[in-house]
Amino acid sequence: MSRLISYLTFGGNCREAMTFYQKCLGGELRFQTLGESPMADQFPRKIKGCILHSSLHRYGWVLMGTDMVGEEGLIKGNAISLLIECSSENEMRNLYEMLSENGQSTHPIHTTFWGALFGGLTDKYGNGWLFHYQ
Repeated sequence: MSRLISYLTFGGNCREAMTFYQKCLGGELRFQTLGESPMADQFPRKIKGCILHSSLHRYGWVLMGTDMVGEEGLIKGNAISLLIECSSENEMRNLYEMLSENGQSTHPIHTTFWGALFGGLTDKYGNGWLFHYQ
């Protein structure tokens, strides 16, 4: 395995969410809509603006997203969180503050029993984020 990439699914607000993540995390953001894909003619006009694929690239990591949801619809859960290993306490606190905008703090930043700083939140799109700084 050469790398593991996080791929998030949204219910029609992928462009908004990925743009928010770019604002918070930085990086280069790309989108491909259904209407821009080779499959465009197979879909109704009303969904051609939906994001088929998006990618946010920075420093060797990638966060991907889509609006394409199966027939069961979007089901958000608490089984997965995105963990950011921060390079400084300042970076950690800034990212935590930005990503928590209109979200919910699940674990305020605190010093753990293993001596690291740790925190967690659920963002305004329902995605879980964890932050760690050793």
